[in-house]
Amino acid sequence: MNNHIKSVTAETTDLSRRSFLVGTAATGLVLGYAGVPGIGEALAAPQNFEPSVWYAIAPDGLVTVTCGKADMGQHIASTMAQIVAEELGAKWSDMRVQLASNDPKFNDPVLGAQITGGSWSTMMNFEAMSRAGAAGRIALTEAAAAAMGLPPYFKDELVVRDSMVSHPKSKKSMSFADIVKSGKATKTFTPDELKAIKLKTPDQYTMIGVSVPQLDIPSKTNGTAKYGIDVMIPGMAYGAVVTPPVRFGATVKSVDDSAAKKVPGFIKAVTLDDKTGTTSGWVVAVAGTYANAKKAAQALKIAYDGGPNAKVSSQSLLDEAMRLQKQEDSGQFFVKDGDPAAAFGTAAKVLEAEYTTSINIHAPMEPMNATAEFKGEILHIYSGNQFATRSGAIAAGAAGIDPKFVVMHQMWLGGGFGRRLDADMMIPAVQAAKAIGKPVKVIYTRENDMTMDFSRPLTYQKVKAGVDGDGKLVALSHDVVSAWPTARWGIPDFLTPSVDKKGPLDSFTVNGADFFYTVPNHHVRAIKNEMAHNATPSGQLRSVAPGWTFWAVESMIDEIAAAAGKDPAQFRISLLDGAGKNDGGAQRLRNTLLAAMGLAGYGTRKLPTGEGMGVACVSSQERATASWTACVAHVAVAPSGNVTVKKLTVATDVGTQVHPDNIRAQVEGAALWGLSLAMYEKATLKDGGIEQTNFDSYTPLRMSQVPEVAIAVIANGEKATGVGEPAVTVIAPAIGNAIFNASGARVRALPITAEAVKSAMKA
Repeated sequence: MNNHIKSVTAETTDLSRRSFLVGTAATGLVLGYAGVPGIGEALAAPQNFEPSVWYAIAPDGLVTVTCGKADMGQHIASTMAQIVAEELGAKWSDMRVQLASNDPKFNDPVLGAQITGGSWSTMMNFEAMSRAGAAGRIALTEAAAAAMGLPPYFKDELVVRDSMVSHPKSKKSMSFADIVKSGKATKTFTPDELKAIKLKTPDQYTMIGVSVPQLDIPSKTNGTAKYGIDVMIPGMAYGAVVTPPVRFGATVKSVDDSAAKKVPGFIKAVTLDDKTGTTSGWVVAVAGTYANAKKAAQALKIAYDGGPNAKVSSQSLLDEAMRLQKQEDSGQFFVKDGDPAAAFGTAAKVLEAEYTTSINIHAPMEPMNATAEFKGEILHIYSGNQFATRSGAIAAGAAGIDPKFVVMHQMWLGGGFGRRLDADMMIPAVQAAKAIGKPVKVIYTRENDMTMDFSRPLTYQKVKAGVDGDGKLVALSHDVVSAWPTARWGIPDFLTPSVDKKGPLDSFTVNGADFFYTVPNHHVRAIKNEMAHNATPSGQLRSVAPGWTFWAVESMIDEIAAAAGKDPAQFRISLLDGAGKNDGGAQRLRNTLLAAMGLAGYGTRKLPTGEGMGVACVSSQERATASWTACVAHVAVAPSGNVTVKKLTVATDVGTQVHPDNIRAQVEGAALWGLSLAMYEKATLKDGGIEQTNFDSYTPLRMSQVPEVAIAVIANGEKATGVGEPAVTVIAPAIGNAIFNASGARVRALPITAEAVKSAMKA
């Protein structure tokens, strides 16, 4: 069995640099799997018919779809089943779902590694899962023709619907169950044969576009769905981690466990020796129960060396970012079109602005957790994870074993949002289990999770724009300074060659800055803040770079429009002319903006004093995998600077919508997350440590602060796009622009505070 991910090129989607998804073998990162007896067999009994590795049809007619994506409440497992069911012709009540293990057979040559992020899942899986479903339908049809004694040429007259194959002329029919039991369904397909299958056109859909019941909800409501925190293994112990006061770089000098030994059931205090570099300065207290493990952890007396980051603060990170931006030779170019410097020299008006965002924390509701068990030389990991490929390698590194001896048991996720792309929770579980010779479950406290989160990085952006005498945008330069979350992963294929040939850059820190507006002279520079990179190891938080790049871009576009005396919405429309490389995408973005404006009634009525509407439109997350989204925010600004968001109107172009209700839920949730980031969420660093430790000091959006949210979904039959994250990115700039229209106050820092608004009003 080949334990390495094949390096191939995705054929169904133009993924640009997303080729890393199927090329990670070149980096030495492998998806371990030992071929342990019982794992593969449990997924599909021999009597099942498996038209594809992604689903099996049992003799009772039930169709079980295996989802290779992490399901964290976005119902992606049901979405995959719905796509299969459409082409297969299965009855929805016959569909079931399960989550994939890290068996190498799930390293699909088209779908690539097991990673869930970027709003890619439906976008990147739609065609492959459709072809898998169609292949099953063809195989069942041919088998039914043979079983019913029909000549082969009659197979084109067969009708497949509701898990039945029927021949109207002869009035013969067979259920999927009977066909499977007949044993005649054996046809397999080569990749070329799969590619040649003619799929349904949107007008032929009977399942796609229908809000069917989500398949995962019954098990999640009756308690049979198993999350990582639910894992129970006979004889297992529990681990509670003790983390240092410094986010990263601290080391343990000594551990006094004399008081911990008085805690009932205390087993051992294990100081982590993490060769993967994921954690530093951690100790895990192991005991017979979680309550006692926590008591033992609190009883440990640990002396630390704070390391090189012990005095770093949010202000020092920002100061360093500003210093780096001023250096002309720092960073690499992500976009380098034309000559902005020359254009600024002849521009009628030049504007400059600085935009900042704070450190932000994921804080999923299910605490981070993992359970590790060694069975001989095989390491079993039970955890909900968004990146099984990388996580398996990290677990192996923590154990000091070959990744092929790691079996990952994927669990349902109680929230992820990018947090579970990382595998830090596996390291204490693995090393504790190895140290005591028993399975160990590690559960983070909320304080552990918040202070050791792989957070959204603090960012600093400098934008300069020039307009000609007619108010036309002729030049824009944009510098983005931040930690580089993707570079931290150490996987070269995740990085993007810079256009100035200075070396690779982390495009996941600048995506969105390469917008679809037509600007003849446009430069974007990505600058790595090494201080932030080292002191606050950052991760991918829902929306990734567009969460900050569009904050700057869409705010600056409004500032330019105001300086030119133009309506900001109409100014955007004029820039979305589809010229050159922006052909196609600009038109779709323009349409979403018009849809949002129409639904919100933008510009159709006079608002009361102190109220205003603001617009923004984005192509999140990346140009190659864009989802076209626009927002009109309606706010009221009090003389005190307090801002009330009255309504958010969001329009999004999803191409093909699989499940309308789920799409609306995803867009609404993303919009509210965007509102939370825009107005309420902020983490700060002091003396190398995150100051906010729970929801009393880190304050996401509360229910009482939720405004009216109106959604317009554009389904035009194009390829399906992602919906989980794009709306996050459009909210903050729309609110900021609305605040300006309501009060004249221009805010440039997230989160937006009453103090900042009041100060800007005075200015």
